[in-house]
Amino acid sequence: MYLGKYCGGCQFLHMAKLCLGLYYEHKSKGRTVKKMVKMLQGGRPAAPARTRAEKRARGRQRRRRVLTKLNQSKSLYLFLIPAIVYFIIFCYLPMYGVQIAFKYYSPRLGIWGSTWTGMENLNRFFDSYYFWRLLRNTVGLSLYNLIVAFPFPILLALVFNEVKSPKLKKAVQTISYAPHFISVVVLVGILNLFFNQGNGLINVFLDKMGFEKFGFLTSSAAFPSMYVWSGVWQNAGWNSIIYIAALAAIDPQLHEAAQIDGASRLQRILHINLPGILPTAIIMFILDVGQVMNMGFEKVFLMQNAQNTETSQVISTFVYEAGLINSDYGFSTAIGLFNKQYWGTSHVKQIGNFYQSLLGLAPMYVTAENAFLTQEMICALYEHGRRHFVREVR
Repeated sequence: MYLGKYCGGCQFLHMAKLCLGLYYEHKSKGRTVKKMVKMLQGGRPAAPARTRAEKRARGRQRRRRVLTKLNQSKSLYLFLIPAIVYFIIFCYLPMYGVQIAFKYYSPRLGIWGSTWTGMENLNRFFDSYYFWRLLRNTVGLSLYNLIVAFPFPILLALVFNEVKSPKLKKAVQTISYAPHFISVVVLVGILNLFFNQGNGLINVFLDKMGFEKFGFLTSSAAFPSMYVWSGVWQNAGWNSIIYIAALAAIDPQLHEAAQIDGASRLQRILHINLPGILPTAIIMFILDVGQVMNMGFEKVFLMQNAQNTETSQVISTFVYEAGLINSDYGFSTAIGLFNKQYWGTSHVKQIGNFYQSLLGLAPMYVTAENAFLTQEMICALYEHGRRHFVREVR
């Protein structure tokens, strides 16, 4: 038996603490279970009824306090206006079109006039033969990119930190940052110049060396590596900036003390630099994990061709193909909704709330020794704790 039946996920931990505290407070005063339940259910005595004039006066006072606070912080609220407008236009207004995912959408009939189909579009996607292939390609490519691309900025920052010459350090950093400012279209064009099977530089070199030319851009087996390693080359230098800043914040006295103790450069990296940037690395890793299903569309689409679709066809490119090429708008909207909402955000939040509820409810499990914590008493404790919680929030 646990408290999860009676409270929401976000209040689990707080309510559990409140209820347990109230229980032990009443128990220490020698009160029986029945007295405790009766007293807790009774709560505070009801406040005397207010007249209509008192209610109006109280409402005017509340409005006056709100207006005073708004006036005192009006400059801060002005800064919020652009962000609020942005979210309204680009996040809330487009939610009107989400209902297309549950309809057989016809541009002639419009959104409201189209036939309602319920979960038919999603069921059609889940039952299709390409569902698992799309999911495997999307998750596999994202995880491959995460595993390979995440450590490189850390290694690059550690290398930059060990360069002693300021001029050389600045030159190398500038060169490593430059690819980040190349657009995706230009990057894919560079890949075509280097790896084209006909006259690409790499294949021309292989041909001169007596080796057979290889279709790097047309091979399904080579596509994931081409996608991931080109991204590493483009973004590793730029992503290392935050780790360089974290290394700069490490106290130099730690290195001086380690040198006095005879620590080598590798030992100082392992025992001072890496622990110093570990909190930053953990935060960046969590942010990267949250983007696993949001791998983008442009680069995959530009690198995709008829020969490598076995591994290059991901959910985002399939949404484009189903919606804009095949004009199946309801089906493509349902797939996009599945990708963005369920796997991209809601699923992660559900897992987080699940573990939060486990942590919050662990103390509330009833054992054989504590059988006197009956369901009735837990309900009463919860109601009493809820009143305290609401009063505390207000």
